[in-house]
Amino acid sequence: MELPFECQPTLEGERLTLRPLLATDHDALYAVAKDPLIWTQHPYHDRWRSDVFRRFFDAGLASRGALVAIDRAAGAIVGSSRYGHHDAAAREIEIGWTFLARSHWGGTYNAEMKRLMLDHAFRFVDTVVFTVGAGNLRSRRAVEKIGGVLRSCAMRDGIEHCVYALTPDACTLPLARRG
Repeated sequence: MELPFECQPTLEGERLTLRPLLATDHDALYAVAKDPLIWTQHPYHDRWRSDVFRRFFDAGLASRGALVAIDRAAGAIVGSSRYGHHDAAAREIEIGWTFLARSHWGGTYNAEMKRLMLDHAFRFVDTVVFTVGAGNLRSRRAVEKIGGVLRSCAMRDGIEHCVYALTPDACTLPLARRG
């Protein structure tokens, strides 16, 4: 019998701890998200606004798959990400809704966040999907850099999104060995 996917694990890395998003995390996470420059390439570029972020945050709580990223050295929340759209029959899950403080851009933190989430996901699924706004070239390049293969691009809610698929064999991040 297969284990059900654990959508809100606590994951420990060298630089980051990822743990389940709590209602009490709103203010600390919004302190990061209110930087408009984080969202410039994002399809929802106004997510820095308090009311827009509140809807995003509440959707994360309701998803029961959202995680906050905590900088272990500083002990501070520096971003979040989420698991969603688990398809047990297809052995597939999506990772997305990710953002980090600009102070944590540049590769090492994002790579560690993705590696931790991928290591966890690949215990349960064969494919991880990333849905990225077509104009978000920074995020598209990051997904391609870790081995994501473009599956399709299509309009959703009036915005063009591109879907990438990633398997353990294609992943360029150093994943934990399986069995």
